[in-house]
Amino acid sequence: MYLEVIMHSDRINKASSYIRRRIGCLKPEIGVILGSGLGEIGKRLKDRILLDFEEIPNWPRSTVKGHPGKVVFGRMGDIEAAFVQGRVHLYEGYSIDRVVFPIRVLGRLGIKILIITNAAGGLNPSFNEGDVMIITDQINFTFTNPLIDSSGIFKEEMFLDMSSIYDKRLISIAERAADRLGISFHKGVLVGVRGPVYETKAEVKMMRMLGGDAVCMSTVSEVIAGVYEGMHILGISCITNPATGLSERRLNHEEVKKTANRFSGMIGDLIEEIIKKQEWR
Repeated sequence: MYLEVIMHSDRINKASSYIRRRIGCLKPEIGVILGSGLGEIGKRLKDRILLDFEEIPNWPRSTVKGHPGKVVFGRMGDIEAAFVQGRVHLYEGYSIDRVVFPIRVLGRLGIKILIITNAAGGLNPSFNEGDVMIITDQINFTFTNPLIDSSGIFKEEMFLDMSSIYDKRLISIAERAADRLGISFHKGVLVGVRGPVYETKAEVKMMRMLGGDAVCMSTVSEVIAGVYEGMHILGISCITNPATGLSERRLNHEEVKKTANRFSGMIGDLIEEIIKKQEWR
């Protein structure tokens, strides 16, 4: 088990070293994870350097449509940033270590501000298709955790305080940015599940009773890994559909992608405003 930990750390080092060689003197300050249908936002970076997931040593490959599978480095205004176009999920058969591997690599590159986006179903009956939700907290229903350690060398720092995993200052910055752009938004609690099936009516009712406002099949494990890496995290959900039982419409991934694509411009405007104003510095 100890050997597995050493090997995993070595894989992270190899990936980050390769990226450093490829991007030269570029030193990204902000990382952005782009969820289903939101990958086009990465095109807003200037002086772009594109790396395919396949070329980065040990980087997991996305198998889901709507995830382009590229890491884009470049500039947004005066800020150097890294945009990850897509992610991998537990439901693709990846281990939790592989799911959070990109977050660990971004941490090794020195990134301390992380914006995580996703396409999510609305649990809150007041949410509509295309709404923006700034995430204030989360419920982890994946029933796993990236910090679970079976190596026998558990570290005390893995006992993370989870009271403010979504950075309150970044939430305030996002609110002001949305107000300046005239983007209406909600704030709420994200429920993360394993997938790949959508939730039943009974499950949606349970999640709502427990305080959930939106549900997705990603993000929660990435956030835990980001907090462990010392990152300040902002989470933004694009509400692509009402969850099961809140409308008569049947759910499918193609419609989720189309809705996210349709509203990606608005999410991109919000991210760009947040980055360029530099209030997070």
